[in-house]
Amino acid sequence: MHRDVSEYTATLPDFAQVYSAFSEALRFEDLPAEALAAARLNVADTLACSIAGVQTPGSAEMREIVAEWGGTGQAQVLWSDMRVPAPQAAWLNGIMAHACDYDDTHDKAILHAGISVLPAAIAAAEIAGRPVSGREFYTAVAAGLELMCRIGVATNIGLIQAGYIYSALLSYFGATVAAAKVLGLNAADTQNALGIAFTQASGTHQVTRDGALTKRMQPGFGARAALVAVTMARKNIRGAQGVFEGIDGLNRIYLQDELDSDILRAGLGETWHYVDLSYKPYPCCRMNHTAIDAALALREKPGFDLNAITAVTANINSQGNQAVGTPLDIRRAPGNVVQAQFSICYTIACALVQGRVGLSDFTPEAITRPEILAVAAKVTPVVDAELERSMGRNVTPARVEIEIGDKRLSEQVLEAKGNFKTPMTEAENRRKLEDCLTFGGFDPARADAFQKGVAGLQDSADVAADIRALSETVRG
Repeated sequence: MHRDVSEYTATLPDFAQVYSAFSEALRFEDLPAEALAAARLNVADTLACSIAGVQTPGSAEMREIVAEWGGTGQAQVLWSDMRVPAPQAAWLNGIMAHACDYDDTHDKAILHAGISVLPAAIAAAEIAGRPVSGREFYTAVAAGLELMCRIGVATNIGLIQAGYIYSALLSYFGATVAAAKVLGLNAADTQNALGIAFTQASGTHQVTRDGALTKRMQPGFGARAALVAVTMARKNIRGAQGVFEGIDGLNRIYLQDELDSDILRAGLGETWHYVDLSYKPYPCCRMNHTAIDAALALREKPGFDLNAITAVTANINSQGNQAVGTPLDIRRAPGNVVQAQFSICYTIACALVQGRVGLSDFTPEAITRPEILAVAAKVTPVVDAELERSMGRNVTPARVEIEIGDKRLSEQVLEAKGNFKTPMTEAENRRKLEDCLTFGGFDPARADAFQKGVAGLQDSADVAADIRALSETVRG
């Protein structure tokens, strides 16, 4: 329930002011080793995911639209020779990075971060008017990732209740801080930029319910808005100041008074929430991942017989059920790729039938395979009262139960693979990179050159130039 507006008092500076000052003061040397390593991993993973998104539905169409619009060629569209105005480059690169739903997820905040922060930082480096070093770049990326994840962790209302996808809604702020930091904006201008971004902010969950192609585009809108915001702030345009905690700020208008101001501020500069970002082993909604892990484990158990399965039950929390379990007829027989990415029934079936879930499972042709759909039709998601009570706000845990004749096999997974507790191995990250290259239409043998190029970004004297060179390397 919303508080009456008369209850709001400005007892503290708005967190937009607090974080803008923090971001301006932040230096590369301030980043602990763990935070720097997390930023490097995020850059590598996000760039790899954007390669996979080059040829996906939506990406090509949006490139055509932007080309028709024209404009000054300020910044590069990754993995191409296309140069467009900086806001449009950030937008297109964000769309590609999120297109396959293979990108990072913060399992507590329930959001993707790198797909908006990184495109905005890259585009800002292209228009800085000077070479931006790798050390400056990583500091900006860290500042942007941290703001997004910190707001997400401080938000007590789930995305289903709020109706907003936090990957989209909060992207406006993380991307703006990253772009502002790259451009060297002071605290006052950064706060203005955040206010200008807030004026543009959105990100509905309805796109997921409807299997809309715009689901994969929403964080890109945040990256584009960030470039608009920082450009306006550089022209001394004033934006809203009470962005997060003002009477009509993010907390009341978007988050139903469920943004915890104490958590927002706690340990700023000491606790880095983005180090807890997870990296996906499967290219689909994170709410499916624990169930996929459970299904893969069940496949290896004695007594498993794919052909004898009569029923599969996926016990999950309510948030997970809303995201990937309903409506049941669509989850059992997805009508498009986005619906398949958000189907616990389809992804469990892929795991049980094949022993894997990969990019090749999410094409218009793949989602019609009768052997997969036959198993998906036997999957029923159920909201489990205990999982809801104990982990209702988190990425859903899963207990998957398979009935085979009079036998029942069961496996429970509380934490999905790829988070900070159960990270992917170097070999698994390498396979993911090669999968992205292949799916994007590039030679997987270029994985070595890609990894070498990304590894060199920290010591780069001109990160925009080196990312352009990396793009040329991938294209061959």
